Amino acid sequence: MMERRSLPFSIFLYANAIVLGIFIVAPLLWLVIMSISDTNDLTTVPLRWLPQTLDLHRYGELTSTVANSVGAAFLQAMRNSLLVAGMATIAALAVAIPAAWSVSRADGKLDVSLYGIIATYMLPPVALVVPIYFALSALGALNSVFSLAIVYLSILAPFTTWLLKSNFDHVPVEIEKAAMIDGARLDQILRRVTLPLAAPALTTAGLFAFLLAWDEFFYALLFTAKDSKTLPVFIADLAGGRVADYGLIATAGVLASLPPVLIGFFLQKSLVSGLTAGGVKG
Repeated sequence: MMERRSLPFSIFLYANAIVLGIFIVAPLLWLVIMSISDTNDLTTVPLRWLPQTLDLHRYGELTSTVANSVGAAFLQAMRNSLLVAGMATIAALAVAIPAAWSVSRADGKLDVSLYGIIATYMLPPVALVVPIYFALSALGALNSVFSLAIVYLSILAPFTTWLLKSNFDHVPVEIEKAAMIDGARLDQILRRVTLPLAAPALTTAGLFAFLLAWDEFFYALLFTAKDSKTLPVFIADLAGGRVADYGLIATAGVLASLPPVLIGFFLQKSLVSGLTAGGVKG
């Protein structure tokens, strides 16, 4: 039976949940309000928290396909971000799945390699900038979304390997041994037995990898320019002028948040299952 909580404890839990929700929702709400506020409302002292009139022209400006316009540059940056994040996520899962499964099934013999993988993830990006830059420059691969996706792979592969390993540990080995007795090869066991059972974990790892690549700014700033810029770099350029349109920056932030929010919304059940699967034994 479920343990009954005392009234004060329940009030404490719900109060903390409400405070946490406010801290999460308030910045997003203010971002939306800024995007539909007139410039005068955003520069007036004291600040007007609610716009007097709704101003939606910035959304039209950023979704315009007119050549050499701000909208065309924004849409190009969004395409670049989708392409880079998508390629890097797929490549990271392709590398992490066999790596995590091998470490999980090695009975602790490959734990040292897992620690090495995690150690590479812990390195600060600035420590790797110079060698990566010279390598890309020597290969003539600067200012390329494909090169940036490969660079992101060095960040995403260790993270997804660590995340998937903890979930593969909770897939019963007996099922795999039964498939092996029936004559299944290792690749067939992985594809037809283990991965279907770990599907929520794969969704979670893929979503987090996508978000990491989508939000990454440092490498994108240094290794891309002009037509290969991603959304974080484009938004930073909007804020870098002498006279910044705060409403336009907020609108770009709202539009940039839509793809990951929509992906998370449709995959929320798998996301929750994947996050909790590695934390329950039995």
